[in-house]
Amino acid sequence: MKNIKKTIFISDLHLSENQPKITQNFLTLLSTHRAEAIYILGDFFETWIGDDDPSDFHSFIKRELKKITIHTPIYFMHGNRDFLVGKRFFTETGCIPLTDEHKILLYGIPVLLMHGDTLCTLDKNYLKMRQLFRNKLIQRLFLLLPLRYRQNIAMKMRAKSMNHLYDLPKAWMDVVQSDVMRVMEKHQVQFLIHGHTHQPKIENFILNNSSATRLVLSAWHDQGQALIWDENAHYEMVII
Repeated sequence: MKNIKKTIFISDLHLSENQPKITQNFLTLLSTHRAEAIYILGDFFETWIGDDDPSDFHSFIKRELKKITIHTPIYFMHGNRDFLVGKRFFTETGCIPLTDEHKILLYGIPVLLMHGDTLCTLDKNYLKMRQLFRNKLIQRLFLLLPLRYRQNIAMKMRAKSMNHLYDLPKAWMDVVQSDVMRVMEKHQVQFLIHGHTHQPKIENFILNNSSATRLVLSAWHDQGQALIWDENAHYEMVII
């Protein structure tokens, strides 16, 4: 019987040493689901303060990734939690970096991949902070700081982010449909896969007089979940 080719998509694991169940779910995914490729679409880590962080937990995750990339490509897109993942990480893990708004040909079907945060355009304050944090000069200056300073800054920024989300209108935490359609038209695709919103769904709509689909990946806080897409264009959300 022919083995069906499959590709796995995940995002928003927010891996940290304080959440061992999430880590175990990720390891279960790697050991139980064979795939041609794995795509991580942002916020793989809860925080990342630099590739020079000697954390035992991060070293463990890097070793586990390396075991997989020896035989299966893992593509990695930065999220709003781990945008400082750099060249050293990719060298040590064998993961392949992706830029946001990355278009792939998935078994012959054009598909756009994004983290998803830039589609939440009602949250103007977040987008301004994102632009600041993605500035290469700001990043270089931050990475020059001692690790303990970076850790303190990351903790304070995390607390500030949680307070911001608590006060945010619910609609602001989701994508704006007109921006979804705009970016899909820009890349000439009928499928978009993204994460970030923590609102998993498969949403069908009409784009340029044709059916279009937005697949939103789940966060892993409650349970692991992955999107598996096979060569027959069948896709499903699978609980890990």
